[in-house]
Amino acid sequence: MNFNIAVIPGDGIGPEIIREARKVLDAIGVQYSHSFSYTEVLMGGVSIDATGVPLTEEALLTAKNSDSVLLGAVGGDVGKSSWYDVAPNLRPEAGLLAIRKGLNLFANIRPAILFSELKSACPLREDIIGDGFDFVVMRELTGGLYFGDRWTKEVDGLRTATDTLVYNEQEIARIARQAFEIARKRRKKVCSVDKANVLDSSRLWRQVTKEVSMEYPDVELTDMLVDNCAMQLVKDPKQFDVILTENMFGDILSDEASMVTGSIGMLASASLGDTKLGLYEPSHGSAPDIAGQNKANPIATILSAAMMLRYSFDLDAEANKVEAAVKEVLKKGYRTIDIMSPGKTLVGCDKMGDLIAGEIM
Repeated sequence: MNFNIAVIPGDGIGPEIIREARKVLDAIGVQYSHSFSYTEVLMGGVSIDATGVPLTEEALLTAKNSDSVLLGAVGGDVGKSSWYDVAPNLRPEAGLLAIRKGLNLFANIRPAILFSELKSACPLREDIIGDGFDFVVMRELTGGLYFGDRWTKEVDGLRTATDTLVYNEQEIARIARQAFEIARKRRKKVCSVDKANVLDSSRLWRQVTKEVSMEYPDVELTDMLVDNCAMQLVKDPKQFDVILTENMFGDILSDEASMVTGSIGMLASASLGDTKLGLYEPSHGSAPDIAGQNKANPIATILSAAMMLRYSFDLDAEANKVEAAVKEVLKKGYRTIDIMSPGKTLVGCDKMGDLIAGEIM
């Protein structure tokens, strides 16, 4: 099969980590008789330099016409780069918001995987983490407090600010269906997280999620209040499979989840919508301080490519192969500098990509 991938190397370490992810995808292509065609797209600071804007209409159209999008990272040093001496809508990160909106990507999936080989990097006690854990946070991406009406003004002589949290049943149902579909590819458990003891929006969230669950009798649904979930993530992360939640809760909980895995350099993510077209990117930033030094960890981007194989292309066996290759390289003791520990072998970004691609071949 042939797949057309829009590739956005972006800024900082983006081109380096994208290069290694392409190596791995090409190895999969050889082993499984697929072909991957890549079309590079400018976005972020490099697009500002070339076109004056972080994302052009032409670049967005190229992404829309692809089978999927693979992104490195965007942005630079806020204190040093001229990219930030402009209005917010012209800064590098505005390109990311624009492409998410333009592709109608409302579901963000962030896996939290602690490989047994990296247990020493986890801040939790060994009796809590056991042989590691593997869950995902499914975050609604285009609604809630971040997108509701907001204002700041003087009311009765006092400066007053208001942010509005709004969800309708359609927005809730579509993200819930995504969560149940993802759970079907995993351990068939969804934990819906809300604040239904206080918020009307959460009570609607819980009601609609339960209605959608009737379409998925093979998937177990539980409900949990967000404050309890925050505690449970550090008390017993192994209990979770798919955590489904709204925008702000998901923003906070996914950052907490990234911390308990030990290194953000290992964290993949995906943004999905109503179609198979998705945007896949590492959870970390552009790290301009190490750009061009062959120090970046490409594993998060490689695992993001594995998510693309699984969720956009329905190539589960191929995705499993990539994930197994990453695990095997870690088992053999190879480490980039961010996950280095005594007794292991330090390698650069390019060598890590070679090693993982080699395990596939």
